[in-house]
Amino acid sequence: MELSVYNIEGKETSKKVTLDDTVFGIEPNDHAIYLDVKQLLANRRQGTHKAKQRGEVRYSTRKLKKQKGTGGARAGSIKSPLFVGGGRVFGPVPRDYSHKLNKKQKVLARRSALSQKALNSNIRVIEDVTLDAPKTKEFLKIWENQQLNGKKLLVVLPELNKNVYLSSRNLPNTKTIIASDINTYDVMNANNLLFFEGAVDVVNRLLGAEIDEVGEDKQPVNA
Repeated sequence: MELSVYNIEGKETSKKVTLDDTVFGIEPNDHAIYLDVKQLLANRRQGTHKAKQRGEVRYSTRKLKKQKGTGGARAGSIKSPLFVGGGRVFGPVPRDYSHKLNKKQKVLARRSALSQKALNSNIRVIEDVTLDAPKTKEFLKIWENQQLNGKKLLVVLPELNKNVYLSSRNLPNTKTIIASDINTYDVMNANNLLFFEGAVDVVNRLLGAEIDEVGEDKQPVNA
């Protein structure tokens, strides 16, 4: 698949970029996307929640009232969950929410997410931009020239560009990442993807070659 490259004024240039069909042209697997997003969000959870149980509450341990003759229920400790300030029954305790997802599954999910955006024509490629200094107003003008204002946007850079990053981070509904950090959640959470020209080659290389690194069966040389 080929896409035209646009300049910062939003006009189409004569240049083209090739999107690897194994990355941007597969049949999207919705379940793989779901699993990858679920894992990423679970791994972000801190799991530091904690509620004190009755054995951890600092109160007196004396018996509150005599066992019989009061006309009410027996009460042996103010730490009981029945009383205000008492311990909590089955309260949350610190835990690790992270879980494992196979590498092949993660690659499939990222390819599926990118293919979904390509299928819906939600990917746009512009020439690599360099800014002399962080200028949000300048980056906003580039964004508007691409007719992407008002949409949730994911900007993909080929490498870290501090001036571009600082210029874009204050824009609403805009997130800027480098191509090597692209993930399923960010892709699916955006309405449109804005690739810098050099970022396409990085994604093609990483996700196109990654499947060979995770154990595809290969024929022996002498077979």
